[in-house]
Amino acid sequence: MQNPRESIPAPGVEIETLAEFDAAVAAGPLTGHRVQSVDLTARSAALLATDTSGAVFLGCPMEPGPAEKVRADGAFVFPPVPGLPFDPYRGQLYSPDALYEGLAGGGYDATPDARAYRWFRRTRSDGDAFASMLRALHDDAVSDALDELLVGQRVVGVMGGHATPRGSAPYAAAARLGRTLARSGLTVATGGGPGAMEAANLGAYAAPHPDAMLDKACELLGAVPSFTPSVTDWALAAFAVRERWPAGGGSVSIPTWFYGHEPPNPFAGHIAKYFANALREDGLLARSTAGVIFLPGAAGTVQEIFDSTTPNYYGSRGDPSPMVLVGRDHWTRELPAWPLLRSLAAGRPMESRIALVDTVEEAPGALARLSAA
Repeated sequence: MQNPRESIPAPGVEIETLAEFDAAVAAGPLTGHRVQSVDLTARSAALLATDTSGAVFLGCPMEPGPAEKVRADGAFVFPPVPGLPFDPYRGQLYSPDALYEGLAGGGYDATPDARAYRWFRRTRSDGDAFASMLRALHDDAVSDALDELLVGQRVVGVMGGHATPRGSAPYAAAARLGRTLARSGLTVATGGGPGAMEAANLGAYAAPHPDAMLDKACELLGAVPSFTPSVTDWALAAFAVRERWPAGGGSVSIPTWFYGHEPPNPFAGHIAKYFANALREDGLLARSTAGVIFLPGAAGTVQEIFDSTTPNYYGSRGDPSPMVLVGRDHWTRELPAWPLLRSLAAGRPMESRIALVDTVEEAPGALARLSAA
């Protein structure tokens, strides 16, 4: 009797664009290839003429005739799902423009981001196995795209509170931190929301521009300090900055629809947005291979500190990664995470990879020292 696992074709090339599809067809059969969320309605002739046996098509629109032929070849076809506000098979990360499409004309409620959040709220607790499967497919596709993007990059996570208002001194300091890290060759990654997270992504965006650009951008954004009461006004202010200073530097953000009331900030060039918050949080910290800087925050940031501590304590990801906590009074008196972290690290390899500093300006130097330890 055949093992069911043996019927699954060995993975070949992943195809995520029409150009990649055309190149693969020109090279020969598509056996074993994975074609992911590519509109093939204009490639009927190629599909009819090419051997697609053992290929996998994930959410690829096709004309009826070629679709029937592909199935007859023995390909695995996962059809598009109509009526969804997101693509569960997407092959690439989101861009700010993709999540905020329609913002200027219809406001935030009309955007794909808002519509996906409404769908999530409607389906997350109704026990529908199909909806659960779609969320899982989507999040796995996002993880795959994120891993492809970050190959060879040194990623530093910047964590901090979502409530840090635009126009404030802590916001400007977090933005300067993001700029310094990006200019040093690191890829800045954040939780993708507003506040300190937005500031760090803004700083990375400002990295290629003169220093005065960031000061002016912070001033302009300060006119809309928070996403409440209007996400629309908050997001439009960010896009106005992007339009005034195009060609900004890249960074990554990893937000979640679990906290969908907090909109994703538009300054990260690549947005890996998840439905599952646990998958998102662990993935963000695991991918911060060059370390994590923790700015003052509340419950969410405390959780991220100890989510990062656990694999460092047990060595489950190899050598411990650097952890820099910013704000001595905050982390020793207001929310005393530092004493517990120091006690856990005592006598273990991670002891030389943790630091507490007073100011944001000290964080990059501390990170560099810990990385060399």
